[in-house]
This record gives sequence, C-alpha cells and structure tokens, in this order.
Amino acid sequence: MSEHTDGVAEYVARGEAMAAAEAHRRSVMRTKKFDTIAVHGIYDMQAAAANQGSIVEPGFFSSAQHFENSDHMEAALAYLMPAWVYSRIANPTVHYLEETLALLEGYGFDGEVSATTTASGMSAVFMATNPFLEKPTAGMNIVASARCYGGTFMLFNERYGAERGIDVRWVSDPLDLDEWAGKIDGETRFVFGETPSNPVLSVMDIAAVSEIAHDAGLPLIIDSTVATPALMRPLTIGADIVIHSTTKSMTASGFAIGGTIIARHGITTGIGPEMMRDNFALYVKLLPGRDHGPGLSPFNALMTISDLRTLRHRMDSMSSSAMQVAQYLEGHGQVDRVAYPGLASMPGHDIAARTMWLADGADDYGRDVNRYGHLLSFEVKGGAAAARKVFDGFEMIWRATDLGRIKSVATIPAISTHQQQGDEGRELASLPPNLIRLNVGGEHPNDIIADIERALGVLEGNPTYRVTSGG
Repeated sequence: MSEHTDGVAEYVARGEAMAAAEAHRRSVMRTKKFDTIAVHGIYDMQAAAANQGSIVEPGFFSSAQHFENSDHMEAALAYLMPAWVYSRIANPTVHYLEETLALLEGYGFDGEVSATTTASGMSAVFMATNPFLEKPTAGMNIVASARCYGGTFMLFNERYGAERGIDVRWVSDPLDLDEWAGKIDGETRFVFGETPSNPVLSVMDIAAVSEIAHDAGLPLIIDSTVATPALMRPLTIGADIVIHSTTKSMTASGFAIGGTIIARHGITTGIGPEMMRDNFALYVKLLPGRDHGPGLSPFNALMTISDLRTLRHRMDSMSSSAMQVAQYLEGHGQVDRVAYPGLASMPGHDIAARTMWLADGADDYGRDVNRYGHLLSFEVKGGAAAARKVFDGFEMIWRATDLGRIKSVATIPAISTHQQQGDEGRELASLPPNLIRLNVGGEHPNDIIADIERALGVLEGNPTYRVTSGG
C-alpha cells in the first residue's frame, strides 16, 4: 500500500458499498424465471439512470477507465474495489454479460456462481484448464473424453501433450464409468468432458463422473456448448466448472465470437491458491486472464447479450425441429446411423432424458419437457465419397465450420473441424469419414428436411421431395 492509505481506504469503502448493491441485485434476479434473467441480467433502472437512461446495456468501447485521482487508481489496480481499469481485464459491457451468464448457468443451483468471458470458445477451454497445469510434477496427467470438439482435442493432444509432455489420458467411451475411474491416479489434475459432444453427440453421466472425480479430489470441467443453460446446467448435476463457446447457440445470429467459463464457488481441487478454489472464474479473470490477455471484445459482448434474451425460446423451437429431422433421417434408406440424444436408439439416451430439460418448460407445456438441442449428425451409406455428394447437394443448408446458427449449417468434420487430429485421433473419437454434422436452424423443419431429401436423392440418382415445403 502506498502513502495514500487514508484516501485509498475511502475508495475501498466505496467499493464495498458497490459490491453489496450488486450482490443485492444478483439475489433479486435469482428469484426470477429463466427468461427474465436472460432479458435483464443485473441491468436495472438504477443502472440505466447512470447511463443516460438507456434501457439496454450500453456499449463501452473505450480501452481504459479514467480515475478520479491517484487513490482511486491505486485501489482499483490493487483489486480492492470493483472497477473497470482496462478492457483487457474488465469492461462494463462485458461485466453485464458475465453476470447474466452466471445467473443463467446457476439457475436452480443453490450455491454461488461466477463467470468470466474470453475472446473465443477455445480461449475458454485453455483458460479453464491451464491453471491446473502449473508447477508440473512427474507423471502429471489429465483425463478427458476423446469425443470432443477438434480444437479441444488438438489443445490437449498437441499443446499440452506433445509440447509440454503432459500425459493426456483419453476416455474413448464416456459412458464407461470404469474407464473414467481407471484413468485417474494421484497425479491427475482435472477431469474433462463434453456433453452432448461435437460432432458425434455422445453424452456422459455428469453426476456419476463428478462423484469419481470428487472422490479423487479433482474438479470436473464440462463443455456444455451444445446444450446451453436453457437445456442443461451441469453445475446442478455435479460439475465444478462449465465452459461454453458463446459463439454458438448463445449468439445465434453469428455476429460475434466469444467464450465463457462459469464456475461454482469452492471447486474441488488441491491445486493453486485459495482464491482459485474459492472463486475460480474471478481468479482466472483477474490474474491468469490479465496476463494471457484473452479478453472479450465489448462489441462482441453486446452482440451476445442481445441474442441471449431469446435463448430459451430458440432452443425450444430448434430442438423440436431437430427431433423431427433426426427421426426423418433415422428412417431414410441412405443413412446408416443418426446421432441425436433425443432418439431412443442413441447410446446414453436414458441419461440425456434425465438431464436435458427445457428450463421452465412446465410453464409453457403444463409439464416438464425434454429438449435435446439442435445439433445432430448422420452417417451416409457408401462412405466418404457418398457423404461428399450429399453435402455438396445442399441448396439451403449452408456448408461451413459453424454451429449454433439461426440458419441451418452443415459440415463434414473429418475434413474440417477434426481434420488435423488425424485418422488415429478420429478413430479414438469414434468419428467416421462419412459423418455429416448438421446444425438445425430456425427455418421450418419441412424446408430443412426437403433440402436433405433432395441431397440424399442424389445417391439414388433421383432427387425427390417426400416432404411438403412450407407451413
């Protein structure tokens, strides 16, 4: 502390009052329904009054904060009071998004939850896992499901494994609890899973795996990008830390890239300082995040805030459409296999049925309703060449390495998102070359099915339309 102790103390006291007011606002919002939280977050009339009366969260695009005097600066830079400081570390617009995400992911969870955002989903994966890998020891390892996004696979396999010599222990079947338990030992730093996974839509028993991890004193980290908190909230099931690529369903417009780390307070780990265990998301934001610099652009935060307001309704509608598309594909003669958690034929469907529920669905339908997301994949008969023909035959469904869009998008993961992990890595992840991943968008399901029908018809030399397009 500098010589301005008395002056700094005044700002610390002001900061305590600011923090208390925000904590009260947070507690009020925790009594609201999911949609209300998504629409308002913590931005209320008092916040609007301080922002020229704006009824929507304002965009703060300046890189830095002005301070009233040196005492204010010292208190802020020492993290002794809530402050903006510098947009690489914090920003008011980004803060509104983080608070909304924490409330949504913590919906129905009894404990305290915090969130920090990052510039992309991959930066969220890195920032959520790297703190556990500090101070390496002989035999240090991580245990992770091989059925994960290709970027995650490459981060773990190449950056952590090949470059840093960390033992990456891949779980080939995330439904096999014995495989999870058998890979963990005294040098394991964390357990990582993605459910439903991209692109093969595998699910895992979060509650059971969390028990295995916690018995070993380890945190369970879950990538829940595909489900979003509108359909599943892993913190309520046993996870310690949840990751999302906010680029996807949360920002369905496709106008922004971003990621988030959302963690319960008091995670299970013996690694790191006390602050890291007590409030992991805040620790990442203020310390490793400050130094690695993966801060989210305020503009991108604003785009995500805007799209979040309709998250639950979009996930409801597009999940219903995805179920129709999955059922259509399952009955098609040119399709070998369909992967979608909502299908009874899907391994782990029973687990998905226990854990994937539309938030507040009973308010809409008079009963709780399962919703399984809007991502699915299907394997085309005839191998990779046939899959390419079908893929190239889409006329409405976009060909891109993207998902979560309001527009339907497809890709062939073996030649795109998972290309660089190689044949061996794809085999480990149960990802065949004839698999097409399909993000079902907001179009009418009949029109989506008609486009698939036409493309699959190419294999029979007879593009047809069994489905009537339109309403």
